[in-house]
Amino acid sequence: MLKFYKYFVQTALVAAVILTQPLSSMAQENPPLPEPLQNLVKEGAQMRYLGFKNGLDGWIAIKGGQEQYFYVTPDGQGFVMGLLFDKNGKIVTLRQVKELQEQGGGAVLDLFASDKFTPEQQSEPNQPGNAVKKEFKTPSEQLFDDVENSNWVSLGDPAAPYIYTFVDPQCPHCHAFINDVRRDYIENGILQVRMIPVGFREETMAQAAFLLAVPNPQRRWYSHLDGDDAALPVTADINQQGVQRNLAIMQSWKVNVTPFTVYRAGGGEVKIVQGRAQDIEQMISDLR
Repeated sequence: MLKFYKYFVQTALVAAVILTQPLSSMAQENPPLPEPLQNLVKEGAQMRYLGFKNGLDGWIAIKGGQEQYFYVTPDGQGFVMGLLFDKNGKIVTLRQVKELQEQGGGAVLDLFASDKFTPEQQSEPNQPGNAVKKEFKTPSEQLFDDVENSNWVSLGDPAAPYIYTFVDPQCPHCHAFINDVRRDYIENGILQVRMIPVGFREETMAQAAFLLAVPNPQRRWYSHLDGDDAALPVTADINQQGVQRNLAIMQSWKVNVTPFTVYRAGGGEVKIVQGRAQDIEQMISDLR
């Protein structure tokens, strides 16, 4: 089991480096992306083709800093998710991601490998597929469902009570709000902020997309708040569809301000805070 974890971490770290390679350099060799996997792209996943091995086309997807591996059946009508092993029990996927890295000729700008994946960070990935139509009793319930299904990154203890907050990477009010709750609440395990990155300019769109893709978004975001200009680079080769989906949610509800916070209080009601929250203690009390 320890050996498996070692290979898994190695695979994930190499996969993170791959995301920095231009899509155009591989586009001519890539088969069409299967429709179920196209849904992942629409949700903001970064996709790269791993190649054809053991009769299967392989793909890597990274979304929210978590990697997933997919192998498409020969007829193109189905796929399986997970690592591919050969007849000797060795991980084929590990060799594939290393080969893909080598295609960059060693001149790959390493933006992601400094952020570490560990087996404990892996969560159960979402299966790609079509959205299920739901019915809601109130608009606030529909809003909460839309927000839950946005593309977000977590700050704080995953087991802590949580809020959802739309943020623009360059919004000073967003910076102030996160700093308001950072040390006394997030870092103390009292609150989890599920941060939904958006961007209202080309630069901030790219930074928001990077935040969704990087393996350790919390560390990157905190470095950004602390004044590190290189923490959220403006990278053109990052899929921005996840950010566009977040913006579409804001636009559909006519929200034009960040931060914009939505949470479910302990009694079950959905509450909204527009702008920087003025009463943090009340919000924390609501969540209990």
